[in-house]
Amino acid sequence: MKAAVVHAPGGPEVYHLEQIPIPKPQPGWVLVRVKAFGMNRSELFTRQGHSGAAVKFPRVLGIEAAGEVVEVGPDGSDVHFEKGDFVASCMGGMGRVFDGGYAEYTCVPAKQLQKLDKGLVERLGWEVVGASPEMLQTAYGALFKGLRLEAGQSLLIRGGTSSIGLATAAIARHKFGDKVIIASTTRKSNREQFLKEKGADKVFIDGGKIAEDVKAAFPSGVDKVLELVGATTLEDSLRCAAKFGIVCMVGMVGNKWTIDNFEPMGAIPDCVSLTTYGGNVIDFLETPINDLLKQAVEGKISIPLGRTFRLDDIVEAARVQEEDSAAGKIVVLP
Repeated sequence: MKAAVVHAPGGPEVYHLEQIPIPKPQPGWVLVRVKAFGMNRSELFTRQGHSGAAVKFPRVLGIEAAGEVVEVGPDGSDVHFEKGDFVASCMGGMGRVFDGGYAEYTCVPAKQLQKLDKGLVERLGWEVVGASPEMLQTAYGALFKGLRLEAGQSLLIRGGTSSIGLATAAIARHKFGDKVIIASTTRKSNREQFLKEKGADKVFIDGGKIAEDVKAAFPSGVDKVLELVGATTLEDSLRCAAKFGIVCMVGMVGNKWTIDNFEPMGAIPDCVSLTTYGGNVIDFLETPINDLLKQAVEGKISIPLGRTFRLDDIVEAARVQEEDSAAGKIVVLP
């Protein structure tokens, strides 16, 4: 099979297209023909060498994939999948502990697969479905586990033009309608109208510090803040929160992992909660993927697809990802 193999960390050019053996599923595992996979910040960080000893090279990256079951491992009596099923998987060591989705085939434990409704896949197409597993899991989990958003509250999405930011706005708007106020941020003023079309009531132009602007629009602060930029803006996002509000850190779009000289008692306002949400296999399995795909088919939510590439163009796809110029999820079709 063809796969994008990384032998050592570096720039986009370290992806090498190679012919490697199709993996054989062990007991409890399933071989999946990959129809589409999304590209994630996690893989960018790993490819750049920021995963340390957690990832050993050479490695086929890719923490998610969507495709078709080809083979079930031996003694598969407890595996509830069969050849021809459409499935999706993410997390659980994909692309880190074992080879992931950047290939024509991938082998994953059956316990981290969700069966997809074939009719929904056929109506949406594999490129849209391939954009969905990690993005929808993260957006859904952050909203309802990390933030516990409720009707009557306000939500600030820091990093609103990211694929997860756009998905979060869509899910929140569909779930609560006009019973929540959604504010999103962007670094580019020409994206303001775009964000409003995607569900935002208010848009803040983000120069790194927006707390004063947010407090001018929301004098008591916002109830919930989804932090997708990361360590570079977290302290400012904390200052945007209302008393008893929640700030949930999910993303690292700002490409920085740590905060220098962080003083919790000074950085976290009184009675504001700071949480994180990373998502794991259990979170993925608890995400109603088919329900969300059905909402996409019905036009109730939109899945923000950026650009689509072929596996042969993985280096160019990685460059676009690094430039953050896709305006949505990057999807690769093997």
